[in-house]
Amino acid sequence: MTKAAPQKTVITCHANADFDALASMIAVSKLYPDAVLVFPGTQESSLKDYFIQSAIYLFNFKTMKDINPQEVELLVVVDTRQRSRLSHVEPLFELPKLEIHLYDHHPATDGALVASVDIFRPWGATTSIIIERLREESLTVTPDEATIMGLGIFEDTGGFTFNSTTEHDFAAAGWLRTMGMDLDVIRDIMSRELSTEQVAILSELIDSATTHTINGVDIVIAEVILDAYVGDFALLTHKLMDMENIRVLFAIGHMGDRIQLVARSKVQEVDVGVVCSSFGGGGHIYAASASIKDRTISQVKDELFALLYSLINPQMVVRDFMSAPVVRIKAAQSVAQAAEVMVRYGLKALPVVEYGDQVCGIIENSVAEKAVGHGLGAERVTEYMLEDFLFVTEEQDLYQVMEIILGHRQRLVPVLREQELVGVITRTDLINLMVQEPARIPDSLLSDRRQEKNIRQLLLERLPKDIIALLQLAGRTGQELGVEVYAVGGFVRDMLLGNPNDDIDLVVEGDGVLFAQDLGRKLGARVRPHLKFRTAVLILPGGQKIDVATARLEYYEYPAALPIVELSSLKMDLYRRDFSINTLAIHICPPHFGRLVDFFGGQQDLKDGVIRVLHSLSFVEDPTRIIRAIRFEQRFQFKIGGQTERLIKNAVRLNIFQKLSGARIRHELRLLTEDSAPLDALIRMRDLSLLQEIHPLLSFPQTKEALLEEIEKIITWYKLLFREQSPDIWIVYFLGLVSGFDAQQVRALTTRLQFAPKRIELVESTRRQLRYVAMQLAQWEKNKGKPADLHEILSPLSLEGLLYTMAKQRKPGQKKAVSHYLTHLQDVGIQVTGADIKDMGLEPGPHFASILRAVKRAVLNGEVRTRDEQMGYARRMGRSLQGGNPAPKAVS
Repeated sequence: MTKAAPQKTVITCHANADFDALASMIAVSKLYPDAVLVFPGTQESSLKDYFIQSAIYLFNFKTMKDINPQEVELLVVVDTRQRSRLSHVEPLFELPKLEIHLYDHHPATDGALVASVDIFRPWGATTSIIIERLREESLTVTPDEATIMGLGIFEDTGGFTFNSTTEHDFAAAGWLRTMGMDLDVIRDIMSRELSTEQVAILSELIDSATTHTINGVDIVIAEVILDAYVGDFALLTHKLMDMENIRVLFAIGHMGDRIQLVARSKVQEVDVGVVCSSFGGGGHIYAASASIKDRTISQVKDELFALLYSLINPQMVVRDFMSAPVVRIKAAQSVAQAAEVMVRYGLKALPVVEYGDQVCGIIENSVAEKAVGHGLGAERVTEYMLEDFLFVTEEQDLYQVMEIILGHRQRLVPVLREQELVGVITRTDLINLMVQEPARIPDSLLSDRRQEKNIRQLLLERLPKDIIALLQLAGRTGQELGVEVYAVGGFVRDMLLGNPNDDIDLVVEGDGVLFAQDLGRKLGARVRPHLKFRTAVLILPGGQKIDVATARLEYYEYPAALPIVELSSLKMDLYRRDFSINTLAIHICPPHFGRLVDFFGGQQDLKDGVIRVLHSLSFVEDPTRIIRAIRFEQRFQFKIGGQTERLIKNAVRLNIFQKLSGARIRHELRLLTEDSAPLDALIRMRDLSLLQEIHPLLSFPQTKEALLEEIEKIITWYKLLFREQSPDIWIVYFLGLVSGFDAQQVRALTTRLQFAPKRIELVESTRRQLRYVAMQLAQWEKNKGKPADLHEILSPLSLEGLLYTMAKQRKPGQKKAVSHYLTHLQDVGIQVTGADIKDMGLEPGPHFASILRAVKRAVLNGEVRTRDEQMGYARRMGRSLQGGNPAPKAVS
């Protein structure tokens, strides 16, 4: 691994960096010219623009892996003061003599860094603050730098429309204009944003708003998740009340490391000051707020409901409604024994206990029966129980139980007294209560837990007009045929996350093939039906594909088998999917166009950043879901849930991957390497022992991480060239994984992963060529060879081999040589043809190739450029072959 370079000063910003953070880093580097810029590794989606990626490359941003932490003396932090948002430089905070300088426009809160230099201004953008210092120091910036800094100010001030904008932001932008700030570039980039930040936040608050009637009082709760603190959140809450004529509103904003709760009330029955003071905040009866840490939005909402019901409604206590004594199963018993007990007593779930009556999990009857059906009945019940469960005590309010059962979909809630199990409340108990005393149950909890809200406006804002038109046509087609149609899966997920995705998946509650044929006729599309699975693919004239499926339920005959399909409802169709975040659906038929349907808590998991399977046997039935879980975790910077990670480890222990074909594994690995964070995903697979499980040779040591990291950088660099030829990225990574292996070891892996013969030949021939290429490159550099010689060395390599060679080179000169070949030499052609040579009077023969080769060398070496010069060179070569003048001397 390359030794990290010593750096005394480091400049960085917060995770999920926006334009202002990036611009502030570049601006402040003018004040600290010898500093290294350390990028946090993640950025907002708008930063995935080629222009910004190029800026990161241009200004030579580094990661913490590139520097030696022990050499750092000064840390310069911009656009944040929260240590919790600087986890990428956490090792630096342990340095005893580290000095910190801060530049920020966010006010200090608990947990803020203590700095020797702390420049805070309550201005619209941090970039504006730093520009004031640049002007004081009489420093200048280049037009490119001015444009990037302008982007920072434009974004954080909403194009100078936010109330947080000050005269200093206008002054900073004016100065940048004199430095050459390119407004065309800024307009081009900013116009890709669908709305300003405040409008987007307000829109999400409106879409998320739900009304809960508590003792005759309508309470509206709205929520939004943001990457950073928003100073105008209270103003947005006030505007929402006015726009929707709301009487009581609680707005919950997840902002980085905290949750901001803003409450407004127009009725005396609800004292929001009392509510917010319970969260550590304050205010008065009509207006209050609180800043909450170390809790999720879901937890805050649970506490909020409990407070509201206790303030407005008579209390209902758990002790009065729980079932006792409790039927239970011991942790050491088997899944089959648990299934037998539940059948005997007619139960849907059992608490699992250990050490007497301490509850360690919950096993559901549906999971136990499936496990037995798969031949896993002898496994301990602890392997498939729900480990992350919620419980209550006897004195707690019953409404918290309602939220657990209906909100979190936990079928059984253990009741504990001093950690000992004394009772349970089940879904059946709750249903009985609803029947007996419906007036005491809040409307929000009586509804079908299929959570719905209309996001039509969000669709119109985030999707291109042609996609909206296509969805509307599909919806009308469904209405004409009398079937319900939904957009589902990754398309919905990515739209909610704000990520572009035009891969449309439709599910039809009816005959999906008939629907596809009708829609295909209207769109002029080709239709490819798959009658066995009742699916179809529409191929539009422009090449775009639309997948159509009949609502179906898949079941598996044995672990790792391909699915068998049965007709079912939308809910059952979504239940067969891999993770909760992929179970969201949008109704597209009139008059319900834009209604978001969520059966399995996918919205909450998207907001909490969690990858969660829907049932405990998910990975047993389809082990490839494990690789997809890791791919999604790294792509979205989410976290695999605790229960889901435990199920992964259990599947590995059962050797489930041994039942998978190599082709299916290779397909998933290909998708993983083509995703946004392949190296992190491969490391995660290794750390979970998945690579070892697929084949022991795949599990790479830490010493190989540097090569794989370089491959990731080179592929990212190549993508930014936007060349027509695309590499097989999986092959490049595979070459890295087998670096240092002998031919027999490589063949063992290609056999396990069922490589096609052509791919095996590509891998083996590339490995053979690389031995000679490395030596020839070294000799070329030593002799200061010419471009034509470099072309001759590298032209036999495939694109995959070239990228791997570039990543493999440790010497900058040789790496630069491969880069030069890819960007300048590879596509060089000549304007002389065989017909031209024939017209010179030469008889066709092998010398034609010699002449054309010589002309190309001359072009590569810059000896000739135009067609006339190339023709003249070819004539001289021809005359020399005919015994005339000597051939022109080629530069070697």
